[in-house]
Amino acid sequence: MSLKKQWTINIIMILLAWSTIPFLGIRNVKRFLPASILIVILEGINVQFGKKYKWWFFYNNPKSYVSGELPFNIGPHLVGSMWILKLTYGNFKRFILLNAIIDFFFAFPHLSLMKKLKVATLDRLNNWQFFLYIFYKAPILYGFQYLFEKKE
Repeated sequence: MSLKKQWTINIIMILLAWSTIPFLGIRNVKRFLPASILIVILEGINVQFGKKYKWWFFYNNPKSYVSGELPFNIGPHLVGSMWILKLTYGNFKRFILLNAIIDFFFAFPHLSLMKKLKVATLDRLNNWQFFLYIFYKAPILYGFQYLFEKKE
């Protein structure tokens, strides 16, 4: 896939995620944005380990965070975290189940599609390891939201 197509996919992915923000409601955005930003920052740090240990590979520019992981983090990951909190906060079991379903989808069929489109593929991780890599942040997201709300 050409770099131009990659950027087009990245922009569409970000815009699609952010186009759902009005349906969240401003109150929910204000409520859940801090925890979601924390998780995106944590993911940004984790990505550095992923790159160092070559856990995955981006076909067009494997060293560029901006054209590789950043669009996933500021698009679906950030907005998705707010949606998951909106839909499940207050019921930890439902929160964990929904996260597991979404992370499973991302680690298996979505990554398969990314490989077919020549966007990205796993290198030194298998799909189950990648699932655990993205899933472990779910309890942190919920815990931070809990502490954030307890503080208020």
